[in-house]
Amino acid sequence: MSEKIPYKIYLTESEMPKQWYNIRAHMNNKPAPILNPQTLKPITVDELSEIFCRELAIQELDETNAYIDIPKEIQDFYKMYRPSPLTRAYCLEKALGTPAKIYYKFEGNNTSGSHKLNSAIAQAYYAKQQGLKGVTTETGAGQWGTALSMACAYLDLDCQVYMVKVSYEQKPFRREVMRTFGASVTPSPSMTTNVGKKINREFPGTSGSLGCAISEAVEAAAAQEGYRYVLGSVLSQVLIHQTIIGLETKIALDKYNVKPDIIIGCAGGGSNLGGLISPFAGEKILGKEDYRIIAVEPASCPSLTRGRYAYDYCDTGKVCPLAKMYTLGSGFIPSSSHSGGLRYHGMSSIVSQLYDDGIIEATSVEQTSVFAAATQFARVEGILPAPESSHAIKVAIDEALKCKETGEEKTIVFGLTGTGYFDMVAYQRFNDGDMSDYIPTDEELEKGFATLPKVE
Repeated sequence: MSEKIPYKIYLTESEMPKQWYNIRAHMNNKPAPILNPQTLKPITVDELSEIFCRELAIQELDETNAYIDIPKEIQDFYKMYRPSPLTRAYCLEKALGTPAKIYYKFEGNNTSGSHKLNSAIAQAYYAKQQGLKGVTTETGAGQWGTALSMACAYLDLDCQVYMVKVSYEQKPFRREVMRTFGASVTPSPSMTTNVGKKINREFPGTSGSLGCAISEAVEAAAAQEGYRYVLGSVLSQVLIHQTIIGLETKIALDKYNVKPDIIIGCAGGGSNLGGLISPFAGEKILGKEDYRIIAVEPASCPSLTRGRYAYDYCDTGKVCPLAKMYTLGSGFIPSSSHSGGLRYHGMSSIVSQLYDDGIIEATSVEQTSVFAAATQFARVEGILPAPESSHAIKVAIDEALKCKETGEEKTIVFGLTGTGYFDMVAYQRFNDGDMSDYIPTDEELEKGFATLPKVE
């Protein structure tokens, strides 16, 4: 059967998913409710609608509907770049000399270069339906900001992006793509918001973080009539939209009667990981199948592997709702790294609950080994992967080499979330031997934990 499987498996238009999957409906232990930052009580749809579009607020709190219809307008937009290919990594298998079968779901086949467009168009669509003028957001590596600027241009919405300062400086070309699509881009922390000024005072010369940028974007949305804030990861609504990845993957595998043994995704805030694994984790919860599911995070920002499972603010400025999640503390400022999209202090409440329940496992890896894996992959598979995606590649290679040692013919699936063509500064530093690894000490992590709110 394996010899008949093509290099790339595509779905037909009729096979495309027409609904997103909401795994919370099937979870035995639901994620703890998100809390209003003022009252510390479970937030309501009305309260959440002051920050997000109302339909998105409804999706955020929905724990009963396992499937949510994808509006036809969004389905039509998806057809411009979906289905994305599920690729059998025959060349990588040969190079590794492994009996393992390796597949990757490639999400970089659109101008934004990543999976982020899947949720960007959904959130922009609901903003347009609500009659809003525009939206504000943050971006780490720049992929989310690029995707949202594309979606907003398509729907004629204003788009204001606060970009983590280290990425703003390292990735000027991605910044210019956003501006080409009509977005305004501000390095964060900036001096244009109250929270940005406060963070700059407390952390002079800081390179910023996703938590900082989120705070600024929320403040900017609240200050402008007809604007709402949208988020590219972490939130349950985002994971719902990203399940298009996992649903397509499962349909493609089922076409050839392939059952994965190991499913691997990189983990920052949890959007691509949650999107890829949700249909498989749902089957595991329901007792239909058993999979080994691995979340891979950077050793420099290890929220799952070294964080605490507690209520925490989703942003550094403490203006967003609180979520119970694995976190390093909203006051934790990660070191500068070349995986900007993974530099977030916490993890999706859904992913956190799945991890706490033992449905998934987690590991952390250092960036020099990540770039070594990325280079190895690029040379044999012909795609230059994003640094974020390369965390999954690193562990997929490790697992394939274990199969080589044991002779096991396991099937490995990993998410290739995007391309690295705007990350050439990082590749240059790796090629020049100037890249180093940073792992926070226990003492440094304790400083972040000290900022955790006292919530029972």
